[in-house]
Amino acid sequence: MEINGVTIDNTYAEAFPTWIARVIITAVTEEYALKAATEATGFATSAIGCPCEAGIEGVLEPDETPDKRPGVSILVCASKKKLKEQVVERLAECVLTSATTAVFNGLPNAEEKIAVKLHFFGDGYEYQKEVGGRKCWVIPIMEGEYIGEEEFGIVKGVAGGNFFVMGENQMAALMGAQAASDAIQAVCGVITSFPGGIVASGSKVGSNKYKFMVASTNEKYCPTIREKVPDSKVPAGIKAVYEIVIDGLDEKAVAEAMAKGIRAAVTVPGVKFISAGNFGGTLGPYKIELSKIL
Repeated sequence: MEINGVTIDNTYAEAFPTWIARVIITAVTEEYALKAATEATGFATSAIGCPCEAGIEGVLEPDETPDKRPGVSILVCASKKKLKEQVVERLAECVLTSATTAVFNGLPNAEEKIAVKLHFFGDGYEYQKEVGGRKCWVIPIMEGEYIGEEEFGIVKGVAGGNFFVMGENQMAALMGAQAASDAIQAVCGVITSFPGGIVASGSKVGSNKYKFMVASTNEKYCPTIREKVPDSKVPAGIKAVYEIVIDGLDEKAVAEAMAKGIRAAVTVPGVKFISAGNFGGTLGPYKIELSKIL
């Protein structure tokens, strides 16, 4: 299959289940909301070594938030056991401490919920009030008051949707990956948790040589050692490969993001090949076939 002269590999992306909370962070300006959201989603690129996967889902207009202020929506993804702890710690350390912020539950209709009780920080001076029809806690702080909901919906989502952008040189591949990442930002319900939405060092499960490693370089997709790897998946003429990894609220959202990202990447001159990563079904139950989503 080809799109715009770019070959699309006949393969699929293998994804796995995760649990997701959506948090709406508001502030006096979009800039301050983004600052808090960026801090709250730090050190959350991959569950391989980070305590969770998290990212910015999108920017919200004042008429889309409970307190009618500019906002940013973030998704926090982890195992069900870890998710509550991660939401609590990230809101307590990164959002409560940020200027002019408030937080609200982004999944109010979810059947399952977690309690995020930050009001004890008020040391007895906290009190409850209603904001936008929602029951919130108010904590007196040095700048004035911090307002937040303390019950957040969680849903079972999909993590690890992915595709590879391969180029005839590093800049072509990078610009293709950037175009893909930019296009994915318009899709609701997904995040790309890696820096700028782009992965430079894709990994495989475990290691061929070092048994203590839970993950190691995916040598099949490393162009500089193409001649040394008997089963390399780097086509001739490819000098750089970038991976786009997507987490989302459901398989449909992840598939939509993959399709939009790929269609954007193939418009960049020098992008020659698109593929996806899978481990033959050993990683997760979701198989998102490139030919079907395109």
